[in-house]
Amino acid sequence: MTYEDSPQPLKVSVVGAGIGGLAAAIALRRNGHLVQVFETSENKTEIGAGIGVQVNALRVLEHLGLARENVKGVSYDGITTYDAHSGEGVARRWLLPEMDQNRSILCHRKDMHDELMRLAVGKGEGPPVRIHLGGKVIQCSPEDGTITLNGGEIVHADLVVGADGLHSTIRTSVLGHVQTAPPSGLSCFRSLIDASKLRDIDDAEWLTGGLSGMRGLPIKGEDFRMLAMYTCRTGSLVNLVALYADPHQDDPDWSAVGTREELLQRFHDIHPKFLALLALADNPILRWQLRVLPLLDTWIRGRAALLGDAAHATLPTLGQGAALAVEEAGALGCLLPRGTRREDVPRRLEAYQTLRKPRGDYVNREALDQTTEPSKRGLYFRSHEVQSYLLGHNAIKEAQEYYEKHFSRA
Repeated sequence: MTYEDSPQPLKVSVVGAGIGGLAAAIALRRNGHLVQVFETSENKTEIGAGIGVQVNALRVLEHLGLARENVKGVSYDGITTYDAHSGEGVARRWLLPEMDQNRSILCHRKDMHDELMRLAVGKGEGPPVRIHLGGKVIQCSPEDGTITLNGGEIVHADLVVGADGLHSTIRTSVLGHVQTAPPSGLSCFRSLIDASKLRDIDDAEWLTGGLSGMRGLPIKGEDFRMLAMYTCRTGSLVNLVALYADPHQDDPDWSAVGTREELLQRFHDIHPKFLALLALADNPILRWQLRVLPLLDTWIRGRAALLGDAAHATLPTLGQGAALAVEEAGALGCLLPRGTRREDVPRRLEAYQTLRKPRGDYVNREALDQTTEPSKRGLYFRSHEVQSYLLGHNAIKEAQEYYEKHFSRA
């Protein structure tokens, strides 16, 4: 009897209902496996923020059934970088010719999350995913494939996927010790601005005209500061990210809630046309501490595997955090097809780590270096080599070929 003839689907517990967790659930559902997702939040909603979905992630998402029209994306064709003081800009398209045919997009995180939820629980291949909100996981036994919920319930599975983010519980169980992600010394303000407000300022053409995509504003000076802006949700929203060096992250009065006045003060010396946009942001403004997870010794143990920020949380410099999580989800789907037996899982996870960990580790370090090393800032948009490695990658093809070579039976 071949693997494909085996009647027993795997039981899968996915911890975390973010983009990576839902993508993994979809990939495994489509193979006929019985997937449950456990999410700590009582009402899982994505925060008001934009997300760049680069073409390497879109290859996987479309393989999983994503309909681009449902995420209301704006074409992400490159970046226009502005001088903070003169206001002059230089547009740079992606350096890969094929990007003109298969475009990246900029969208609202909630729109992407809603589409993934549709693919997870709606009509489609395989049994619908079961989502458990308020399902806080407090412990995991990787060897047994069990998780323990805060109410005491023990859930048995053949596979546990730890997609539980920066403060991952599953990571602790996989490593056998707590590994925190220390502050990077950088924080950022985040805000969504109603694009109709652009009518209230004199010059918005720099944001809405020209090359469709990101607007970058590196600010020269002793302390690191940078603005990144783009439209999303079919152009009806402007996503604003304002990064800055923050030596006060350990202060007891540090707050995750900021104000427009703080934002304007932090970036007071930039060109008036950029300040005019910042002044449109509504209070309160979210503020995040940016953290970087050290490289891990392993992403797997027994029947458990880490995915996304739980494995490689880093700075947003390359915009590849969610993309990697989606790639990893797609790879798991390819390595655990219909007919995979319970006893096969540990070896398949070894293959998952072989395929995915070097790429995750590269992005983790490169995103940090391209922020902290002045000579490397902006390298992603100047380097054909880096773009080819990241955007040219086909995670589904790679994993399918690996499976055929190492696990397929006639």
